Amino acid sequence: MALHPVVDAVTQRIIKRSKPSRTAYLAHLEAARMRGVQRGALSCTNLAHGFAAFPANDKLKLKEFKKPSVAIVSSYNDMLSAHQPFESFPAIIKDAVRKADAVAQFAGGVPAMCDGVTQGQPGMELSLFSRDAIAMATAVALSHNMFDSALYLGVCDKIVPGLLIGALHFGHLPAVFVPAGPMTTGISNKEKARIRQLYAQGKATREELLENEAASYHSAGTCTFYGTANSNQMLMEIMGLHMPGAAFITPGTPLRDALTAAAAQRAVAISEQGSYTPVGHVVDEKCMVNAIIGLLATGGSTNHTLHLVAIARAAGIVIDWNDFNELSAVIPMLTRIYPNGDADVNHFHAAGGTGFVIRELLDAGLLHDDVTTILGKGLRAHCTEPFLDGEQVVWKPAPEITGDDSVLRPASAPFSPDGGMVLVDGNLGRAVMKVSAVKIEHRVVEAPALTFDSQEDFMHAYKAGRLDRDFVAVLRFQGPRANGMPELHALTPALANLQDAGRKVALVTDGRMSGASGKVPAAIHVSPEILAGGPLGLVRDGDIIRLDAGTGTLEALVPAEVWAARTQATANLGSCQVGMGRELFAMFRSTTSAAEQGAATFPLPAPIPSTLNVHEGADIGNTVPGSDEDFLIKNPK
Repeated sequence: MALHPVVDAVTQRIIKRSKPSRTAYLAHLEAARMRGVQRGALSCTNLAHGFAAFPANDKLKLKEFKKPSVAIVSSYNDMLSAHQPFESFPAIIKDAVRKADAVAQFAGGVPAMCDGVTQGQPGMELSLFSRDAIAMATAVALSHNMFDSALYLGVCDKIVPGLLIGALHFGHLPAVFVPAGPMTTGISNKEKARIRQLYAQGKATREELLENEAASYHSAGTCTFYGTANSNQMLMEIMGLHMPGAAFITPGTPLRDALTAAAAQRAVAISEQGSYTPVGHVVDEKCMVNAIIGLLATGGSTNHTLHLVAIARAAGIVIDWNDFNELSAVIPMLTRIYPNGDADVNHFHAAGGTGFVIRELLDAGLLHDDVTTILGKGLRAHCTEPFLDGEQVVWKPAPEITGDDSVLRPASAPFSPDGGMVLVDGNLGRAVMKVSAVKIEHRVVEAPALTFDSQEDFMHAYKAGRLDRDFVAVLRFQGPRANGMPELHALTPALANLQDAGRKVALVTDGRMSGASGKVPAAIHVSPEILAGGPLGLVRDGDIIRLDAGTGTLEALVPAEVWAARTQATANLGSCQVGMGRELFAMFRSTTSAAEQGAATFPLPAPIPSTLNVHEGADIGNTVPGSDEDFLIKNPK
């Protein structure tokens, strides 16, 4: 089927908008490329440092300057369930790469924050910026310049975006992303949500709540609801950066290990010594449009209205919320995964999974097929599902018919004709709403404002019984400049209880809601934030706020002359800037871009007419200027 005209129009607009920065990015990429083995730019001193600890056979390959060296960059730690499985991956990767007559080195680790642990806690104020810290750590790992391609081991909320941003700043290197897979299914999401709401009402004990949560998050692997972590995995598939169908295979299984080995060998195959496929060419304008579409078609996390923008910037591509909004209007919702339904990602995978979604969207003319993936040209190769044949992984076509139409549907009979994400704007700024889990009757709220400066202030008011009324909660000073933009997940059960009790309630904030979002209307990421002069700081208690997802309205219904006479609200933010390491992130808060620009701390590539080749002058023999060895050679006593 021909490409949908809206998809085509949005894509062409992005290409035109991005031309200066994308052209510069590609020039940088080409300048960084070393034809032949990448470590060929290193002197003998450099190289000796780079393989000193390696086994003899691997060291010989590195010395020969013939075989590719594959970097492993991992978010492994043994506290966070999603990342614990990566403990065993390096050994599998190294063995698989040796079988492909190449070498793999563990290049570096990156931090991994679990928002499930820090949610509602001071550490959450480091969460968003951990993405850029992860990108920086990725750059540190790759800066040794020993590598011809790279494998990135990450799963959760900020980790995958951070790894990809870092990878794109080394866009001349091929990249394969390696997931860990989800934990097995625990108690139902419906039951989990029920107990949480009972606890918020004081009708369940803390012991009952803990038992409930422990039965939900109970083993190694990704949490099984469709929040930011599993949205990441869908995106890596539809962007062509995973082996097909790899996202939702549980850890500790033979198929999981076989997929990891296959990913490792693919990283060898697409190096300069094979079918060269740098990640900076895989991630282009069409790839980013496909990512937005995949997010919308599956009801993915609102966090990606920040992360996808930042990822695109790293590749010199400029996308904005208008692009999300226009695509959302024509992209059908094909899945119902919690919080948009009761099923978890294991249920989704069993019903047909990512291969089914990609094929349905392609057949409906709603995805670009003419893209480059780690498998080569075209996205059709990713309409498949992995299976084991002995010890080897094989791929078969995704099912033609959904295994459960309450979870997964074809594009011809979707759950909704749109992607459930809308842009709202008005005199309070621009914001995004995820309405896929919000009932139609709750998508318009017009009610008096109640202003709060923290989640704690809101919860104190709720527990004191002062919120049994219609209102719009305006939660201020939650943007990246203010306190790092923590997710406001703690508010969801309380607001849901008020809505269930018949109250008209909504949330408006310059912060983030949980990546999973929920059934209460929420205008989030309001941009500009208050500390950047955003008009949300002009709202006062009692102002009538109109939030209308249907018309895209976010308005304070205040006379213009009254509005113009007001001054910005202020707050003492000292407690958000010290303790729990927050003072170390002062630079991030002071330099971050607006939410619609990805809340990023790095610029677009400069549109300069020429680019210095980073390898120019690199052939300097056996010494490195400034090294101890070189100093002794040049200055004998």
